[in-house]
Amino acid sequence: MTQTTTSPSTTATEVEEQIAANIAAALAEIPHPSTPKGTNIYGSTKVFPDYRAEGGESYFTLVHGIAHESSVSFVAVLQATRALRKGFESAIYFYGPGSMNCMATRGFPTTGDSGFPGEQNINGALETFIAEGGTVYCCRFGLALHGLREEDLIAGVIPCHPLDVQDAVIHYARKGAIINSTYMV
Repeated sequence: MTQTTTSPSTTATEVEEQIAANIAAALAEIPHPSTPKGTNIYGSTKVFPDYRAEGGESYFTLVHGIAHESSVSFVAVLQATRALRKGFESAIYFYGPGSMNCMATRGFPTTGDSGFPGEQNINGALETFIAEGGTVYCCRFGLALHGLREEDLIAGVIPCHPLDVQDAVIHYARKGAIINSTYMV
């Protein structure tokens, strides 16, 4: 490791020149990137069979996570969409802070705009999920906890009573659904 030391007589220009030389040396140590774009760096073998729904099977997803706080909410929607495309009756239930994901009025500077790339990913994914036949539930209490209005839900999202969260789990469990419960703290 090369380390630069300075003395009280070192000028600011000399320090800047040494920093520039150190940057050039750091970049030259290992090529960046070491492989060209498009190079496979991971294998592609799928380990498990590509299962499809059999005879009315269901897939139920619970989401207790906030968009953009982690990938958990977005990935849950993508998984539910994949299950829907595999033939499962697929439903998502947003509750607690997860209810925020159902808002059509998100965006900046105006609703529907993306203040940063990907801000509307969840909205677009939910709209696709609903358009392809998925069912989306949203807890009214989760909305109320965060000052969100029911009238601002994405079209097709079904508002539910707070006591419905547990009964929805029971309903889908009795149907034999695969239950994917995502939670973020």
